[in-house]
Amino acid sequence: MLTLPAPAKLNLFLSITGRRDDGYHNLQTLFQFVDYGDSLAFSPTDDGELILTPELAGVLPEQNLIIKAARLLQELQKKKTGATQGAHIHLTKLLPMGGGLGGGSSDAATTLVALNQLWKLGLSTDTLAELGIALGADVPVFIRGHAAFAEGVGEILTPACPDEPWYLILCPQLEVATATIFNDPELVRNSPALTLQQWLETPWRNDCEALVKKRHPEVAKLLSWLLEYAPSRMTGTGACIFASFGSQQAAEDVLAKAPRGVFGFVAKGCNQSPLFSALEKLKPAIKRVPSSNSTI
Repeated sequence: MLTLPAPAKLNLFLSITGRRDDGYHNLQTLFQFVDYGDSLAFSPTDDGELILTPELAGVLPEQNLIIKAARLLQELQKKKTGATQGAHIHLTKLLPMGGGLGGGSSDAATTLVALNQLWKLGLSTDTLAELGIALGADVPVFIRGHAAFAEGVGEILTPACPDEPWYLILCPQLEVATATIFNDPELVRNSPALTLQQWLETPWRNDCEALVKKRHPEVAKLLSWLLEYAPSRMTGTGACIFASFGSQQAAEDVLAKAPRGVFGFVAKGCNQSPLFSALEKLKPAIKRVPSSNSTI
């Protein structure tokens, strides 16, 4: 069994610079990981069966990005070698769905990286990232495993090294559908494109925030509360919000004052993904995993 983290991400800023002919949006954002997230345990099998436990409420297994990611690898494996391996996958879900923390994308990326190792496919990071973009715009940054300035739909990545503060992340009890926000006619879509250096010299913002606050007053109310303690923003298309602090204790102190019933956590910003930190520690063990199939 191989157990690996699927960390959350934050969008330190998010700018929508235009809408493409295919309906997708061009954006600019700065991704950073935090040392908190889901966890997945993988047990490879030779029967080709993919089993995910437990099932997520309201999500059919075949619609889950974890199973979709595994299927992509199976299809590629079968084309190359004629063999089809399987896996039992157990998900420990900590990240809220529809929170803007990238939980589903991170789960998919960890699945691609883990099964590439366990099935001994030998696929490069570039190949895994290309597979990942078919699953979601955020998947490639999780696969590449480094904080990055992202452009295009999120797939054009330039490594970046922002500060790594402690974050307080608060999660309202609601889901915000990314597709709903990007299809809303009131979404800002004409922000000017800036270079990363220009962004580093500009106050950061999230172009989705005003719209989400308007559509979801709970987000507006919680953000107003957090702004009393530190500069705060929404991540992704919401609904989670975050603020940075100079120490873990400072963040914990504010979390202790959070409104009743609000879920939140404190985590450290990480420019290297915790997934790859874990892989570095596990390399000797991974090399000893037996496989009866050829390497692609």
